[in-house]
Amino acid sequence: MDNHTLINSLKNKLSAYNIQYHDVKNSVTIEISKNDLIPICKTLKSESSLKFNMLIDICAVDYLTYGDADWKTLDATNTGFSRAVKKTIIPDPDENYDEKRFGIFYQLLSLDHNMRLSISTYTGSTNPPTIDSIHGIWNASDWFEREAFDLMGIQFKGHPDLRRILTDYGFKGHPLRKDFPLTGHTEVRYSEDKKKVISEPVKLDQEYRVFDFESPWEGTKYIKKETEKNKTEKK
Repeated sequence: MDNHTLINSLKNKLSAYNIQYHDVKNSVTIEISKNDLIPICKTLKSESSLKFNMLIDICAVDYLTYGDADWKTLDATNTGFSRAVKKTIIPDPDENYDEKRFGIFYQLLSLDHNMRLSISTYTGSTNPPTIDSIHGIWNASDWFEREAFDLMGIQFKGHPDLRRILTDYGFKGHPLRKDFPLTGHTEVRYSEDKKKVISEPVKLDQEYRVFDFESPWEGTKYIKKETEKNKTEKK
């Protein structure tokens, strides 16, 4: 089955839903509303002309800073690029998120028809970001959804055992979110007094490193000063 035939089959079986179809780089993606996720997934798995009976992966994406250029090459000068000079991320308000901040992508495989399909949707503006679990359709989603919950804070409604899977017990926050601090909120160390591993607030300073922004071809100020000092002492 080629992509054109697949899209026609999808349009025929999913005509009741508002779906955007994308055929890019020999890959078909359907963009759907999160409210239609469960009935669409059931159809994709059960219909004989589709039979997407295998879930390959679930991926969550944080679009908080999407489109913000970290490397503005038009600003390049002999003092270097703008990348890593200063990075500012303003977290979303606590009450609501942008409707398209968190995207969820499902990768499906039809063994019968040797076809792949991607489903994309968004969690909406609710805080915490929430979407229905597809565990009742594909059991393989169990650990995939737990990973997305652990690293991105996505709540999968109806999941039978939604708990952290990669980070440590008592970990604060979700480390793959764009507004998560690079140093984290806590640090783990072994306490000689308590004879065990403890977790405590991170003490590492959050300040940016200081750059002199000078051209490496001209030499930095401290090297020039040392060179002049050595010349003077030799005289």
